[in-house]
Amino acid sequence: MSRKIAREVAFKIIFSNEFEQDSLKELIENIVSDNELIETTNKNDISSEDKKYIEQVVLGIAEKKEELDEKIKTYLKGWTMDRISKTDLAILRLAVYEMLYREDIPCKVSINEAVELAKAFCEETSPAFINGVLAGVVNSLEN
Repeated sequence: MSRKIAREVAFKIIFSNEFEQDSLKELIENIVSDNELIETTNKNDISSEDKKYIEQVVLGIAEKKEELDEKIKTYLKGWTMDRISKTDLAILRLAVYEMLYREDIPCKVSINEAVELAKAFCEETSPAFINGVLAGVVNSLEN
C-alpha cells in the first residue's frame, strides 16, 4: 500500500468517526480489513508501516482535535467551523495534523494530498477552499 492510499484510509476513518459510535481502534480495524473501502489494494497488502501511520494519525487527530480546529479556525475567511462540510473538515484535520506533527511529511505534500482527496470526495469548490486554508497554516509555520 502506498502512503497515498494509507492517507485515504485515514481520511475515511476520521470522517467515519464523526458518525460512528465505535471506538477509533474498532474503526481502524474495520476499515483496514474491509476490501471495499480500500479500492486499489486488499487487507493483505497493508504493511505494518501503513497500519502504524493510519493509527498514529487517526489517534493523534482525536487527541489534538481542539488544537487542530483552533488552527483551522484562524485561517477561515468568512466561514465558521459549523459551515464546513464533514468531508472538508476531515481532510483539513488530517493535513494540519501532518503539517504540525509529522516531520517525515513535507507540508507541500500534505497540502497536495489534501487537495487530491478533496477532488475525489468533496464538492467542486472544496479543493480551492482547502488549499486556501492550508496555505495560511503553512505560512504561519514558516514565519
